[in-house]
Amino acid sequence: MKTPFLAAFAALVAALLLCVAPALPAQAHTSLKSSDPQKNAQVKTLQKVTLEFADSVQFPVVVVRGEDGKSYEKGEPVVDGPKVTEAVTEPVPPGRYTIAWRVVSPDGHPLEGRSRSPSSATSPWGRRPRRRLPATRRRHPRRRPPRLRRRPRRRPMTAGRGRPRVDLGGDLRDRRHRHRDVPEPAEEAVNRAVRLTAAALCAAVGALVIAMVLGGAATPRIIPGLPDEGTLTRWMLPLSKLAMDVSGVLTVGLLAAAAGFLPNDKGLLGKQAQSYVKGASWSALAWAVAAAVALVFSLSETLGAPVGQILAGNELTSYASQVPQGIALTLVVLFAVAIALFARGAITAGAAGGLLVFALVTLLPPALTGHSSSSPNHGLATTSVAMHLLFLALWVGGLGVVCVHALRGQPLLDVAAARFSRMALWCFAGVGVSGLAAAASRLTSIGELFTSNYGLLLLAKIVAFTVLGLVGWRHRGRTLPRLSAGEPHAFLRLALGEVLVMGATIGLAVALSRTAPPPVDTPVDRAFELLGYLVPPPLTLANLLTLWWFDLFFAVLAVVMAGLYGAGVVRLARRGDRWPVGRTVSWYLGVVILVLSTQSGIARYSPVLFSVHMTEHMVLSMLVPIFLVLGAPVTLALRAVKPATRRGDRGPREWLTVILHSRVMKFVSHPAIATSIFVVSTFALYFTPLFAAAMEEHLGHIAMTVHFLLSGSLFFWVIIGVDPAPYKLPYYGRLLLLMVTMPFHAFFGIALMSMGTVLASGYYDQLGRTWGASALIDQQTGGGIAWAFGEIPTLIVLLALGFQWWRDDERVARRADRRADAAAARSGGTGDAELDSYNDYLAKLNKRDRAAE
Repeated sequence: MKTPFLAAFAALVAALLLCVAPALPAQAHTSLKSSDPQKNAQVKTLQKVTLEFADSVQFPVVVVRGEDGKSYEKGEPVVDGPKVTEAVTEPVPPGRYTIAWRVVSPDGHPLEGRSRSPSSATSPWGRRPRRRLPATRRRHPRRRPPRLRRRPRRRPMTAGRGRPRVDLGGDLRDRRHRHRDVPEPAEEAVNRAVRLTAAALCAAVGALVIAMVLGGAATPRIIPGLPDEGTLTRWMLPLSKLAMDVSGVLTVGLLAAAAGFLPNDKGLLGKQAQSYVKGASWSALAWAVAAAVALVFSLSETLGAPVGQILAGNELTSYASQVPQGIALTLVVLFAVAIALFARGAITAGAAGGLLVFALVTLLPPALTGHSSSSPNHGLATTSVAMHLLFLALWVGGLGVVCVHALRGQPLLDVAAARFSRMALWCFAGVGVSGLAAAASRLTSIGELFTSNYGLLLLAKIVAFTVLGLVGWRHRGRTLPRLSAGEPHAFLRLALGEVLVMGATIGLAVALSRTAPPPVDTPVDRAFELLGYLVPPPLTLANLLTLWWFDLFFAVLAVVMAGLYGAGVVRLARRGDRWPVGRTVSWYLGVVILVLSTQSGIARYSPVLFSVHMTEHMVLSMLVPIFLVLGAPVTLALRAVKPATRRGDRGPREWLTVILHSRVMKFVSHPAIATSIFVVSTFALYFTPLFAAAMEEHLGHIAMTVHFLLSGSLFFWVIIGVDPAPYKLPYYGRLLLLMVTMPFHAFFGIALMSMGTVLASGYYDQLGRTWGASALIDQQTGGGIAWAFGEIPTLIVLLALGFQWWRDDERVARRADRRADAAAARSGGTGDAELDSYNDYLAKLNKRDRAAE
């Protein structure tokens, strides 16, 4: 293996580590908005200290210390959302007092600060006059310019003074040519790769150390009286998170290579793919260990206590089971251990794909837990962070594993590189869109791109990211054909070009994470914390049409659905195949209704009014799925997607066929199961605490909406589905199932109308809505909507079912006519066996009558 290729791989490992290294957040995820008394204020008496932050805080510590060094705080501080109140012992002697505080923001980031206030029991005290130096003493001393030393001139080494002449150029050229002619042994290449990888690890840790030292995280300001976690926690917490992120991305890359990059034989993994799955098992185990270590040090930072004190106490159990940050790390430990265990016995591509999805889900809890309300748009920030993390893990992890595959000289490099290239294109688009959305959630105006350091770094990152896309597109256009032609080392150009620009982009990303975004003045309002915006004005038709609210997840979902369907129709048209226009119209009509339900004023008022929420529920579960199912997307995909080029391998078309014939699909698509999911899940959601939990979290609201779409699509697929399904009911059976199911939604609406208590009353009370009907009356209105709305989809389904029944009878009649014509051509009869038999019988009777005469 050639040395430049190994150097490129080492550079790739360094870029991977820098990419997943935990950026030390410079921005305070919450901030102190006001204090009573204010900084440098004059007060007559000091009875209590009140601190108000931008967000709700936890684990507060407040210290009130006088000039004599004594502490005057009384008892534990009281937390009321964003307010922290600390009582002060009385009487308080006159003098200056230092108020030091330490809190933990909702995302687990500890914040510290202090301010000084003078106090007097009888009269106000002013600020102490600053002592000014005389003018002559305030002048800066004159600095002398540094003396420049002349560097001695080096004389070239020649043979004239008894010194041998050294010629390095020819020797290096000879070595380079010898290196090209003589291949490097595989063991030596692996050893060199291990050494270079270790050097890259040291470089990554060194970069982390430098960033901590320069950023001040290694030597923070220690405020007297406040708890301190110690030096060990300050260093081990970022290192453990570095190890956790590296292991997670590596696990994703190994599973992606095994499930998708390398061919399989009718679902069975090859030898190399199985080795990658086993490698994922070990990396997942390292992932779990790193998460467990991070859990301990996170608790140490949160409480401001040394690790030894944490391990000796019982706070770790409470932190891991009750605090959101601890729960997230605990889930990572459990999920990573499960991946490590299941990966040991995974031998099929389906199992590897399932573990890949599981690993991607495991990446999310630490990044999404405790989202701060400092962002003006909570939903946009949460969704963009999740998308950014998933696409980046697939991109970077996949590139790393493909480079390892090339470094080891394994076969099928051209296939793996080509498949990774197609995935990287989608990841490039996903990372770009999510990155822009994350920036939009932090910036309040376009002008801040040019007036703030955060915006300027963001512009530089956008430029570097665009260059990365152009370089990757150009290199793939030239490199992949050379790989297919049998030149495995051509991959060096692809990896090296992409790694260089990716390294620059990652460097800008690290600098961006170290830079505080422009401050945003968010209102201290519980409704704003829950919704991401203030309670909208009273509900009117004009507000529903104009007060749109952008939801990134469903916007991307709608664009992908419309784009893929259109691409399939265009491919069929170019091939000369015909696709029914009615199906296309039906599909895009469903997409348009989906956009209106999730982006318009309905989406803004849905979390505020139960009646609007119920309208959105009915539309998403009983109207949008009807049009989507009638669009026959599975049939279009089976006709438009090309089969796998290798015999026995599984491409997208084969995977779709496997999913349709899987046991899980056969179970959930059974008419009884699909109907139960459609009906029972509605009662289980609203009449249990699940509804309140889903409404308070943006991700919970997304999960609830996706459930509405999937359950409705599954039910109507059984009723009026055009796509192939494991079970096909006769049309009278479908009609009977529809008539039996729809009354349950009417019963659900009647149950809501007759309730005397408010569902999720704690959530709706926190919003503080002052206009419109009461929460109970609005809930009864929502019940009436659920009761009456079922007639609209029932009518549409009956029309579609009647049309399909009529078309099916026509197809059966035409098929019978064709068989009859073919039989008549062969036998000379009418083609109908029963009719020919009856005619023969009549002919025999006629012949018998004639013989009797």
